[in-house]
Amino acid sequence: MPVLVSNLQEKVAVDDDLASFLDEVVMAVLKDVCYAKEAEVSLALVDDVHIHGLNKQYRGVDSPTDVLSFSMLEGEPMPGEEGITLGDVVISLQAVERQAREYGHSFRREAAYLAVHGVLHLLGYDHLREEDRLAMRRKEDELLEGLGLAR
Repeated sequence: MPVLVSNLQEKVAVDDDLASFLDEVVMAVLKDVCYAKEAEVSLALVDDVHIHGLNKQYRGVDSPTDVLSFSMLEGEPMPGEEGITLGDVVISLQAVERQAREYGHSFRREAAYLAVHGVLHLLGYDHLREEDRLAMRRKEDELLEGLGLAR
């Protein structure tokens, strides 16, 4: 199974339709980079408290955030491992709700954006330098447009 969606929170309702939708979003990114058949991604849906703890522990930032990515592409492959485990994407659904309201679009569109953003980080995209930020934004927009979720 290339995409594993896990709901680890109880603050925002998650149904099978949302999980299937996010699976489709992640698969669209993987297909775009030709990883669809062999890559695996874990997508964890959490609340602000959970992501705050992860952000503090792994990034030293003492506040919640909207999405975190933990790449497994670093280091040596595991012996006997089939396929490519890209890593984990963690999304705060409370942040999805807030940001959807703030940006004036749907919950699904914001969740899709954060899923795309997180998977692109797993694939090596970053936004620390302006040119990298612009390249990442272009790729995000291209993928979201392909899913019918343009801005």
